[in-house]
Amino acid sequence: MSLSLRIFIIYMLFVALCSYFVLRTVMEEIRPGVRQSTEETLVDTANLLAEFLRKPMLDNKINNAFYADIFHAYGQRTPNASIWGVNKFAVNHRIYVTDKKGIVLLDSQDIAVGQDYSRWNDVYLTLQGKYGARSSHEVIGDESSSIMYVAAPIKNGEEIIGVVSVAKPNRSVQPFIDRTQRRLGILGGGLILLGLLSGAIFSWWLSRELHKLREYAVNVSQGQRAIIPDSKIASGELRQLAQALESMRKELDGKAYIERYIQTLAHELKSPLAGIRAATELLQSPLLQAPGSETQRQRFIENIDSESLRLQQLIERLLNLALVEQQQTLHDPKPINLNHLMDELLDNQTARLSRQKIQVQKDYITNAIAHGELFLLRQAINNLLDNALDFTPEGGIIFLRTSLENSRLAISITNQGDPIPEFAFARLTERFFSLPRPATGKKSTGLGLSFVQEVVVLHGGNLELCNTDEGVIASVSFPR
Repeated sequence: MSLSLRIFIIYMLFVALCSYFVLRTVMEEIRPGVRQSTEETLVDTANLLAEFLRKPMLDNKINNAFYADIFHAYGQRTPNASIWGVNKFAVNHRIYVTDKKGIVLLDSQDIAVGQDYSRWNDVYLTLQGKYGARSSHEVIGDESSSIMYVAAPIKNGEEIIGVVSVAKPNRSVQPFIDRTQRRLGILGGGLILLGLLSGAIFSWWLSRELHKLREYAVNVSQGQRAIIPDSKIASGELRQLAQALESMRKELDGKAYIERYIQTLAHELKSPLAGIRAATELLQSPLLQAPGSETQRQRFIENIDSESLRLQQLIERLLNLALVEQQQTLHDPKPINLNHLMDELLDNQTARLSRQKIQVQKDYITNAIAHGELFLLRQAINNLLDNALDFTPEGGIIFLRTSLENSRLAISITNQGDPIPEFAFARLTERFFSLPRPATGKKSTGLGLSFVQEVVVLHGGNLELCNTDEGVIASVSFPR
């Protein structure tokens, strides 16, 4: 299981548990909160009615039909109100008034007049000068049928002469509780989804950043080119880690590269140095000091010269190859006209073409523009051209072509001559592997195609070598 997935699972569990407990707590607090608010309103209403009924109570006019009609009319009203999306079509308050003995004198629902309510908590406690309230069920065991009663004393000075009680069914406020819980559930669910989405985005981002570092480390371990531009790592800490890995890679690559090339260079220098040493010792021998040995001396001097040239080419090409292998990105890329570049390299080979009587045919497309580093591309294409000239017989033909294939710009150099042996294809870009030249039978440094391969990969291109009916074709393709 990936690190990012583990982080997301832990984050998801944390959000889910926190959301569950918070929503559950809030949901459980909505019902008592609404009922407390309702009770507070009932207290105000009861005390207002107590003041309104004090005068009729003192004058013994509370049983007057006038007040009974008012209470009855109140119970029959239809407000037809819309309160926060909840329609209200009837009044829900029940109001009844008792004397100081708890006998009901007035009832807005006309169901308890003359009954003794002195034992109900709202009346009983109020007559004792305490806060009187109760909650009763219309249907025993049915929580939704509960009714809140709040009473207030009707006073004459300090004397309690009666009680007015205001009742409200809890079912009348239940739509508001349900609406609040429903809206809160939707909002809470949305917040949970938003939290999970944020966690998923964070996990994806972290996974992407770590994947870049992992891919970078894998490429480095496999000896491939690898670089992480700062712009691709968004996190400061991860960017610092990437920079530390880059610095460590450069240090380790530098040491390993130097060791490898010293060993390779030492091995490859043995042969020409041995030839030069042998020729030098022979030139110093008494036999070559005698008259008539000028021809042999000249041959050994030419051997020293050719081996010295081979050493120089070997060192120069090794340095060029080391330079491009260590280069992770293009330093100064710019648009390059490949047609002009190949014509320029051909002009530099005019003397050799004339000496070997080689003909050149061209097939260029217009606007063959590649984006790359001029120095590297010139060296790479020149190596391909040198190889083509080395393996083309005297009087042969070299065919140069530029083309656009599958949105990629391609260069191909075809030469007449012997085909590449099958066993050699897998080693053509291997360092120091070379096939003998037909004209001389000698091998080159074996670094040319290695250099071409590195340059082409650095430019995001491909190198292909294959046999044709008349010879060999070397093609290089670049992104357009």
